[in-house]
Amino acid sequence: MEKNVKIKQWLYNACMAFIDGRLQTVQNTINEIHESLLSETKSSAGDKHETGRAMLQLEREKAGNQLAEIKKTKELLSKIDTIKESKIVRLGSVVYTSKSNYYIAISAGELEVENQKFYAISPNTPIGLLLIGKKVNDEVNFRGESFRIEQLL
Repeated sequence: MEKNVKIKQWLYNACMAFIDGRLQTVQNTINEIHESLLSETKSSAGDKHETGRAMLQLEREKAGNQLAEIKKTKELLSKIDTIKESKIVRLGSVVYTSKSNYYIAISAGELEVENQKFYAISPNTPIGLLLIGKKVNDEVNFRGESFRIEQLL
């Protein structure tokens, strides 16, 4: 496998593992809340019982919203083609700059592959919005710092 494709595939897999980990955490939370709701028995303090159930329902709703967001993010990630290269920065691009390296996919933080650091960022982040559509040798100004795009994969 060509080195560039290997790097893109590794970054993609790392992002997928990150999102799968988040998905599992939220699924576990939903299961725990569900168990709590089932096991909650009517106590003599009825108001306290109802308050507890209401709090669990709110937690379940919040976890459900998180789950929907994670599934949406995973769907976006699944659209990335790790083989296709582009002359402009787009979803799935690996961007080497004079300052940092970026993987335009999802916000998954710092990743390391072959002793190189990459920041997995969403195209909707402030830096992502600045990079999308740019090409090699374009200058980008972010928070008072200027850097140049050196290479795209």
